[in-house]
Amino acid sequence: MAGIRIQYHTTPYAEFMLGSHDGKLCLLDYRYRRTRDRVDARLQRILRAEYLEKDSNVLRLARVQIDEYLAGRRLQFDLPFVMAGSAFQRRVWEALMKIPYGKTLTYQALAGRIGNVKAVRAVANANGANAMSLMIPCHRIIGSNGRLTGYAGRLETKQALLDLERRTVNDAHI
Repeated sequence: MAGIRIQYHTTPYAEFMLGSHDGKLCLLDYRYRRTRDRVDARLQRILRAEYLEKDSNVLRLARVQIDEYLAGRRLQFDLPFVMAGSAFQRRVWEALMKIPYGKTLTYQALAGRIGNVKAVRAVANANGANAMSLMIPCHRIIGSNGRLTGYAGRLETKQALLDLERRTVNDAHI
């Protein structure tokens, strides 16, 4: 069984768990999220691999890019990656990646973008199953009332990431 190389990365925002498989990032997630066991089990099952605490080139590059993003010097990630999820989850995650830096979208609007406005709950579940936080920017999804809703890294972190992106956009006049 091939391995998923994992490492941990502590930032001022949170501690992240990173994973790579076959030279691609497969995990950029909050280490202490409530559904950690479920996410890890899905990732290992789909990739047919177990966790090995080892470093890799893509994990080193991911740490650099995470730090650049959190410092407001990177607007998007440029890493080879794999999305480990169902076809529906991957469609939702691909739509998430199209939300511009510094912008937000509602679950309802995201469901519309994948062509199924009635799938709001399924979209919310797929959003919550995202194991590639920051890179697949699920923090940009808000409730239809404009308020923040659940987030694997806690609502305080979600707000801090949205504030960071807004400041960066305003400072750079993007």
